Amino acid sequence: MGGKRESDQGLAAEAPPHYYGHRERLRERFREAGDEALSDYELLELVLFRALPRRDVKPLAKTLIATFGSFAEVVSAPVARLAEVKGLGDAAITELKLIQAAASRLLRGEVKKRPILSSWSAVLDYCRTAQAFADREQFRVLFLDKRNQLIADELQQVGTVDHTPVYPREVVKRALELSATALILVHNHPSGDPTPSRADIQMTQQIIAVANPLGISVHDHIIVGKEGHASLKGLKLV
Repeated sequence: MGGKRESDQGLAAEAPPHYYGHRERLRERFREAGDEALSDYELLELVLFRALPRRDVKPLAKTLIATFGSFAEVVSAPVARLAEVKGLGDAAITELKLIQAAASRLLRGEVKKRPILSSWSAVLDYCRTAQAFADREQFRVLFLDKRNQLIADELQQVGTVDHTPVYPREVVKRALELSATALILVHNHPSGDPTPSRADIQMTQQIIAVANPLGISVHDHIIVGKEGHASLKGLKLV
């Protein structure tokens, strides 16, 4: 986001007076009925109000949904792609990325509260929020102790749209450094389809082969995408 970009406020005329009434009605509906009472673009309006207090942001919110597909995909979109949307300046992009960061932190907090294997739905929610909408493959490892509590959550590698280099010995070396006794592997498919590939299965088997002799279990390998998730353990592939 370079210095030549126009400011958020400079790209549109000030909102007409009746729009401020619309804002208050939208806020009131959210306060009384919650987010389920709002469409994706209306929820985006609420986010954009803070960054663009004097603009009618409804057209911008609708453009964002049309461009990226959903509220989740908008807040998860790469900064460079958001910057391509006319009317979306630095302040508004920051608000969107704050929403993404807050969601990730909240879900990570839920994962840390209890043993991971007894809060599996929270783990899946966190993994999807963290990387399901990323535009490049990311390989993440959840390192667990003997009680299956989370020791560390680390993004190990970022690759291309359809490949991430993974080094099994480096994964296990890090587990030993953290005194972890179990791992959950996670990566995303930017295509949206979480179906595991032959390479995904082989890589998982390679990590298991290195980890098992050292007393480190691989509980699962979760693949996430916009269309859902896949568990290699659930599919009996590991």
